[in-house]
Amino acid sequence: MLIAEELYLLLTKDTGTPERPGTQRGYGLSAALIADLVLAGRVALTEEKRPRVTVGTTTPTGDPVLDFGLDRLASHSGKRLDRLVTSSRLNPEEVVVASLVQKGVLSLGDRTMLGLGKPRTPEADSRPERELRGRLAAVLAGASAPTPADATLLSVLQALGVAPKILAAESGGMRARELKARIAAVVEHSPTGESVDRAIQAMNSAMMTAVIIPIVVSGGSSG
Repeated sequence: MLIAEELYLLLTKDTGTPERPGTQRGYGLSAALIADLVLAGRVALTEEKRPRVTVGTTTPTGDPVLDFGLDRLASHSGKRLDRLVTSSRLNPEEVVVASLVQKGVLSLGDRTMLGLGKPRTPEADSRPERELRGRLAAVLAGASAPTPADATLLSVLQALGVAPKILAAESGGMRARELKARIAAVVEHSPTGESVDRAIQAMNSAMMTAVIIPIVVSGGSSG
């Protein structure tokens, strides 16, 4: 399962609605999609402080989610990562949902907001998320080494500010500050390749910028 698909499961209740309304889920899914493409060897990040995303080949992979990302990034090769993460055009939510429905993990329910909102996506098979959460619990407890997907998921959840809520059970009773430190340690010492490690670190920085700036602007204008 792709990182973007796993992230969607973590950010969505079993009943098919967001775990926490107001979360910048689109930013997280876009970041996860770019991470998936880095791991697939289809895109790379430059070594600048504010890295740019470069697209290698746009030859279809056969995976609808990855191919969606390649198609959307094809004309944006060379753009900065933080700009792409906040681009609504790159948000893969619809294709991620379609993929998970096709795999039998989710089903499509009625629409929210009196029929005007997005369809609910209740779980049809709870096993994938249970296994995912068990994996993350083991990583946070130090019982198993993190995969690139684990490090990316934890980093994105922390950047979105939802890690304590989403991982309440998996964190083993850690307080928010303790969990933040543990996630930072996991990401820093993740046994990934250098390029992947740099991508995760850059993604975390881009996500923090994407999430914090709107909050600051909103807070400043509300007064």
